[in-house]
Order: sequence, then C-alpha cells, then structure tokens
Amino acid sequence: MNAKSKNICNDKVFENIFNTYAKDVKRFIFSKTRDVKVAEDIVQDTFVKIWEDCEKVLYDTVKNYLFTIANNLFLNIVKHNKVVQKHQQEQNKSSTNESPEFILLEEEFLIKLEKTIKDLPKTQREVFLLNRIEKMKYKDIAEQLGISVKAVEKRMHTALIVLREKIGNV
Repeated sequence: MNAKSKNICNDKVFENIFNTYAKDVKRFIFSKTRDVKVAEDIVQDTFVKIWEDCEKVLYDTVKNYLFTIANNLFLNIVKHNKVVQKHQQEQNKSSTNESPEFILLEEEFLIKLEKTIKDLPKTQREVFLLNRIEKMKYKDIAEQLGISVKAVEKRMHTALIVLREKIGNV
C-alpha cells in the first residue's frame, strides 16, 4: 500500500492537506455565500468533519471529499435559513397586535360597510367601487360608463354621504 492510498489520520499529513486545500475550499464557499465569516465557519467545520472521519478518507480522494462536505454544509445552511424564514413569515401572519375586541369591531365594521355598499343604488355603487376598489380616476370611470365626469362626481358625492350617514367617515 503506498502513501497515497493511506488514510489521513497523521497530524503532518492532515496539516499538509489543510495548507493545500483550505484557501480553495474557502474561495469555493465564499463564491456561494458572499460572506467571509460563513465561508470561514464552513471551512473549519469541513476540516473538523474530515478529521473525525480520517480513517475512512484516503489521501488520493481527500480533495473531492473536502469540496463535497463543504458544499453539503453550505446546502444545510441554506435549507436551515429557508426553514427559519418560512417560520418567521408564518409568525408574522399569525401574530397581531390587535386585541380580540378590536378584531371583532373591525369584522363588524366590514360587514356593515359591505351591506351599506350593497344597499347603495346601482349607479352610486358602481362609481364607488370603480373609484375606491379598482382605483380608477373619475375621467376613466366616465369613459367606461359613458357618462360625464360631473355625473361621476355627483354619484360619488351622494354615495359618500350615504356611507357617512350609515357607518361614519369612510
């Protein structure tokens, strides 16, 4: 058995491997992370893992093994970050600063608003929804409905008066 096919558990051999490949592994990982500290941590973890498995690692396959371990460690970090990010998004969606009373009042208000809008005459409801929901300008609403801008303004004004009377300021 020649020296190239032996494992790498010898301190001098391992030090030589570190000095030969550490910078290349760091560059490889840095090109993926764009973060020096993360790249350095991955390099360190890679060489720790190689040392822990030194009896299984042959000298002539160590380079491929190093890059495979480093890449897997990088992928584990990416996977972990995705899980953390997903969890944070779910937390943000489910958490709210509003009290249950506020949420209930808000729901009641929305129900009242929907009913009041539904009860508006068709011409006023149409103009109101096009302006406030579809964000259309009066001029565009007038063109779409085939009426004057003044007619749109009048319908909107009347709709807002009704909404204010029934539910307060809109």
